Amino acid sequence: MKSTFLPLLLAGLVIFQSCSNKSSESSESTTETQALKIEKTDFGKLPDGQTAELYTLKNANGMEAKITNYGGIITHLTAPDSSGVFDNVVLGYDSLAGYLKSSPYFGALVGRYGNRIAKGKFTLDGKTYTLAVNNMVNHLHGGTVGFDKVLWKAEPIEGEEPALKLSYVSKDGEEGYPGNLNVTVTYTLQKNNSIKIDYTATTDKATVINLTNHTYFNLTGAKRDILDHQLTLNADRFLPVNETLIPTGELKPVAGNVFDFTKATAIGARINDPKDQQIKYGGGYDHCWVLNKKDKELSLAATVYEPTTGRIMEVQTTEPAIQFYTGNFLDGSITGKKGINYPKRFALCLETEHYPDSPNQSAFPTVVLKPGETYQTTTIYTFSAKK
Repeated sequence: MKSTFLPLLLAGLVIFQSCSNKSSESSESTTETQALKIEKTDFGKLPDGQTAELYTLKNANGMEAKITNYGGIITHLTAPDSSGVFDNVVLGYDSLAGYLKSSPYFGALVGRYGNRIAKGKFTLDGKTYTLAVNNMVNHLHGGTVGFDKVLWKAEPIEGEEPALKLSYVSKDGEEGYPGNLNVTVTYTLQKNNSIKIDYTATTDKATVINLTNHTYFNLTGAKRDILDHQLTLNADRFLPVNETLIPTGELKPVAGNVFDFTKATAIGARINDPKDQQIKYGGGYDHCWVLNKKDKELSLAATVYEPTTGRIMEVQTTEPAIQFYTGNFLDGSITGKKGINYPKRFALCLETEHYPDSPNQSAFPTVVLKPGETYQTTTIYTFSAKK
């Protein structure tokens, strides 16, 4: 009996331990799945009665991104500091009402054409198209009702790296642009504390396109302005502009002037240079830098370091350029998240893109999309911290 009983007892213990381990693994798996589940809530009503939705994405590290299908807006994005503490690092509002009332493109998807088109006109295949003039004498960020002000169809994608797929059909003639444009933008919250943005589009008629995201970043967690943030741009040239911020056509070297960020430099170090006419035109930095890169390779475009928190943001993109903007038009009249006031230079934008006014400047890389072609770009914002 002893010799028979002992093997049976041991076998029972092995089976019990195996079942126990499987139960533990199943519990851990369930916990992880729950942690990465995408939460969907109502964000508010639009004037036409439609409901905007807010999606919350989380990764296993505790990073969180909140995105609404109204304008594809990133309303909330957390990043760790040197102590591992996560805090929101983007500007915006706590509710939809703020974005509807007044928003300088906080966190929004921008299109069909990000940045400016001179005098709201361009010619394509012998036909002149007239767009809204909504920025001085120029067209800006897609017009009166650009992609930042429409309701996108949302498809949450749960998994180890949760994603939100947004799609929108921009009809032929919308905001003056030709062609029915089918657009898809996918936000993915990755394991390495990055948010990846993939843009694709197709058209049934030749058109122009330049999609980007207009998130306002403040790596202090909106505790102070961004003038002490240290910026590095992988760009040896920038585009000088005229008094209405339209590129002159020149690709000017940054060496020896206030636009040189080839080495880490405090944003506020030269932003008030009274001798620089370009700084006067923009009221600070609001210019496009030409990236040092090959064609459409995904490469490092910019690095931002905030010394008091240790937070670092790296920007990789397949795009040929990046618009660096220092919140020059914030004037303290906006009260944003948690009742925080947003004064001048309280945030920075790094908008990956093609050059401004490319439809009117043949020497610039083309922004024309034709039937049968697919527009495809990727930009990744990665967050870490220096210990």
